[in-house]
Amino acid sequence: MGIKFLLHAICVWTSTTCWVLTASTDDGLVRVSLKKQPLDLKRLNAARITRVGLESNVNDQGAGVVYLKNYLDTQYYGEIGIGSPSQSFSVVFDTASSNLWVPSSKCLFSIPCHLHSKFRARWSSTYTKIGIPCTINYDYGDVSGFFSLDHVKVGEIIVQDQEFIEITREAFVPFLVAKYDGILGLGFPEISVEQATPLWFSMMQQGHINHKLFSLWLSGDLTSELGGEIVFGGLDWRHFRGGHTYVPVTRSGYWEIVVGDILVESISTGVCKFGCAAILDSGTPLIAGPTQIVDQINSAIGAEGIVSMECKNVASKYGYALWNTLISGKVSGRLKTLLEDETMEGSAMGESAVCTFCEMIVFWIQVQLKQQKTKDAVFQYVDQLCDDLPNPIGRSFVNCGSLEILPDVTFTIGNKSFPLTPQQYILKVETSYSTVCVSGFVPLDVPPPRGPIWVLGDRFLSAYHTVFDFGNMRVGFAKSAN
Repeated sequence: MGIKFLLHAICVWTSTTCWVLTASTDDGLVRVSLKKQPLDLKRLNAARITRVGLESNVNDQGAGVVYLKNYLDTQYYGEIGIGSPSQSFSVVFDTASSNLWVPSSKCLFSIPCHLHSKFRARWSSTYTKIGIPCTINYDYGDVSGFFSLDHVKVGEIIVQDQEFIEITREAFVPFLVAKYDGILGLGFPEISVEQATPLWFSMMQQGHINHKLFSLWLSGDLTSELGGEIVFGGLDWRHFRGGHTYVPVTRSGYWEIVVGDILVESISTGVCKFGCAAILDSGTPLIAGPTQIVDQINSAIGAEGIVSMECKNVASKYGYALWNTLISGKVSGRLKTLLEDETMEGSAMGESAVCTFCEMIVFWIQVQLKQQKTKDAVFQYVDQLCDDLPNPIGRSFVNCGSLEILPDVTFTIGNKSFPLTPQQYILKVETSYSTVCVSGFVPLDVPPPRGPIWVLGDRFLSAYHTVFDFGNMRVGFAKSAN
């Protein structure tokens, strides 16, 4: 289905209860709050979803409002209803796909379906069976099901006779740990599977919104009860500062724009100096771009693979003690004693990994001592070997203690600068032993003529309030007011 773009949609699961409260207000809106849980590194690595296609669009009431929940800066999702009476589902409002899908009561043999809300057609008096089968492909597993028709409630809007997909099979790993039930695509009709009419398009056709636009605000404040807000047919001035900078949508299908040069602490990275395509994707928490630029960024912020980072941590913490032990010639029994005397605090990988790295470093030092290398030369050698270790999980980590001194990364859009601070482009993740910090930049290489291309996910969208203006085929950005 065209070019597949890596979403790296980080899904997380906790064993504790997430309390959701809803309350009606005098303005007719529904606000949703949730208790936030620590993000787990294993879940971060396990649930990487990849998407097929590149398109976005949306629409709603004049103005309909949906309040979003922020699950640790990795999943922003809100509640919709399907059927009569309405059956509730939590969905990701995804600007880089165009179909609406939720699990079906007919999903019997996929474990993820049993952990999420399922649509029961027999409970709805307005349900119409279509029955056309379909599959949506993801790099880390597919979902498949069949098309149906029913009323869909978004905010205070009820869209009649909306096409959606009842999912009967879900890939195990990505959706098992997802906090949401399904996905509501806000992309353009061109990328909709089986040419199904996107929900936002139905809103316009049925006259639910006065203005053909929607706006998105994602809160980066984990202490806030409100995770974000999507407004159909308007925007909420409380969630941004100053005016919006508007740029045209350059290709119908996705919300695709042109970005200019990307700067790291005011230094050009060069590749996009004369323009690169960029897709706005609220379905992924990260920012994906050409490897050449992402490597420059991650190098500038000191990001490296978890194995390399842990190797260097061990070398820094135990290296000189190991050196002294080896020089003294009293190696037997001293290594275990050394480790038992030290704390594991600060390690993201645990005691067994620390022991392994120590054994590796001992061997490396011994090899260098036989070659009569100086102490400084030996530890330069160890540092280089740590750098050369593979990065099996494909993510880059930074020292959490250095966030205050890391550079800003700036995107040029519409000849204006849109900087991201370290606090905005870094994800903090809890492990059993410590908190680790993950770079929000991941590589994505698309060859010409389609590429090079960027996917601007929630790391960018949480920094800037965004208006998706279908009526004028443009997108606007203003500084977010969290």
